[in-house]
Amino acid sequence: MQIENSLGSFDHLTYCSNIHPGENWAEVQRNVHKHVPVIRDALQEGAAGNLNDRGGFGIGLRLSAAATAELAEPEAMKKFKEFLTGNQCYVFTINGFPYGPFHGTRVKEDVYLPDWKDDERVRYTNQIADVFRHLLPEGQTGTISTVPGAFKACVTNDTDVALIAANMVRHVAHLAQLERDYGSSIVLALEPEPCCFLETIDESVNFFKHSLFCEESAQQLSALLGVSADESSRLLRKHLTLCLDLCHAAVEFENAVQCLQALNDAQINVGKIQISAGLRLTNVTTATAELLRPFDDDVYLHQVIEKHGDTINRYADLPDAFANLNDNDLPREWRVHFHVPIFLDDLGDFSSTQFFVREILALHKQNPISNHLEVETYTWSVLPDVYKTQSIDDAIVRELNWVRQQLS
Repeated sequence: MQIENSLGSFDHLTYCSNIHPGENWAEVQRNVHKHVPVIRDALQEGAAGNLNDRGGFGIGLRLSAAATAELAEPEAMKKFKEFLTGNQCYVFTINGFPYGPFHGTRVKEDVYLPDWKDDERVRYTNQIADVFRHLLPEGQTGTISTVPGAFKACVTNDTDVALIAANMVRHVAHLAQLERDYGSSIVLALEPEPCCFLETIDESVNFFKHSLFCEESAQQLSALLGVSADESSRLLRKHLTLCLDLCHAAVEFENAVQCLQALNDAQINVGKIQISAGLRLTNVTTATAELLRPFDDDVYLHQVIEKHGDTINRYADLPDAFANLNDNDLPREWRVHFHVPIFLDDLGDFSSTQFFVREILALHKQNPISNHLEVETYTWSVLPDVYKTQSIDDAIVRELNWVRQQLS
């Protein structure tokens, strides 16, 4: 859906369909047909005016490699476009982060594979763009969010960094060619995440400045497209953006104002804001840490960033943090990469990072950061039952209405 921001322009606001299990196109399509109309209608009932009069309901589509290939088939594409038209819906953003299975099986660090060192990541992301150009409304820019290069342990030297950058430039060439041929404006949005190659905003700025927005990348793109160095530089800045996941940033103890200023100073566009909240435990002891045990599941990686005094410690998953905890150190705070519903702040004995979401949305209200806003609470299937006090559809509606209230 579209909501008017404080400057009179419109934000595209939706939720990410990765909350619904679905690895092939038949499963994705079934979930979209089941959930989207219900959520759209519930939101429309509470809206000031008809959502359809303002562009309909935007869908944040998650497509695995298998689902992308299946949707690329002409008959599947035809039927999906008919659904979109018939239900006053449109697609403005696609989650191209998880390549393979994302629900019901061990995902953990494999979620980053294939990473941007691998040709298969380029091929998959190119195919998403090929599919997207059939779905993207005329005159709109679409975003594809993607892995932050690779899992940090998989990037060991400058050669790895150069390969990641070169493969991203290859994808930019594909996006630029699609715009030449079909007029479709699509950008890639790199999503920093704890314990990944691009983890913090400072690391991201450094990579953009020195590996993507650099002379070597411009020369590579010039050779691929046959354009000038100046045009290559423009295309790199247009098609390579950042996906600002608010859970990830808060877990990293980012300062909202400072991280936005750093991105602005480096002329890095925020292609999409993923509106999400993580877990926060402000006074960690061996006793209070036990409260987080129910969040330690076998499916997803739940990175922990620990701060005590001026020291920051990083753990790739909750069990690593538990194993390194003792009561002899200074008091510390834990922030955990486990997406919880954004309307939850007080979770009993601990809290969420909702405060950071509120701060970013307040800044966005004053000076828009991105016009693509996507709520992403994909961990619903592994969320402890005590926090599932309503149906998944009702929870999504409540999250989206919470965002609208923050921006109203």
